[in-house]
Amino acid sequence: MTDDPTVTVERSGHVLRIGLNRPHKRNAFTTDMITDLGRAYALLERDDDLRVGVLYAHGEHFTAGLDLADVAPALTSGKIPYPDDALDPWRLDHRWTKPVVAATQGWCMTLGIELLLAADIRVAASTTRFSQLEVKRGIYPFGGATLRFWREAGWGNAMRWILTGDEFDAAEALRIGLVQEVTPDAGSAVARADEIAGSIAESSAPLGVRSILRSAHRSRADGDEEAAKHLVPDVTALFGTADGAEGVQSFLERRAARFTGK
Repeated sequence: MTDDPTVTVERSGHVLRIGLNRPHKRNAFTTDMITDLGRAYALLERDDDLRVGVLYAHGEHFTAGLDLADVAPALTSGKIPYPDDALDPWRLDHRWTKPVVAATQGWCMTLGIELLLAADIRVAASTTRFSQLEVKRGIYPFGGATLRFWREAGWGNAMRWILTGDEFDAAEALRIGLVQEVTPDAGSAVARADEIAGSIAESSAPLGVRSILRSAHRSRADGDEEAAKHLVPDVTALFGTADGAEGVQSFLERRAARFTGK
């Protein structure tokens, strides 16, 4: 037994580092852990000083999936309830305004893949082992894989792994677009995720980042034609902000911009 939090949160400048923290159980998710991750994501979304999240795992493994002994009763009842201060950790409940960079290592099973798919940029250690194995347990992925995996990897690639539940490696994950980068080991995967998040948080205009995510989400949910209607109005609004003025001024003065999110 341990009294450690199942999910750790740590501020690093404008970055919120979110760590899965049940390593003695290979970070298998209980209902409490699902709720705690939802609370961490809610903090990222509501705090204007936070610009990017990094999702990673303590210990050898990203996650072995659900702890069915704990979660099965909630699933049998038809839902896993979230308290008012938590958001859906699979990020299916609304259009998110802050990007998340995820780093994975060891086992990345079932909901682990879905947590990666819910992130915006993914990095994997070369030794990561992936499996969307729900079909081998008589169930199916309910955290977004059937909605997102085929968009990221293509229909045939997604069905190859979702319908069989077979295990695949980091090289295959990179080939099909499930991850964007592969690093030698777990430590370098987390370090690389931190580096990417830091670049977004410190060098990119926060309002611009939000506008990019909003436009991309709108295109995916409502179609390109609807998203296209907002392109010029959105960029016009950005030019009217303090950050927009700073971006122009930094270009004229040939210096790095100093964005405030206003």
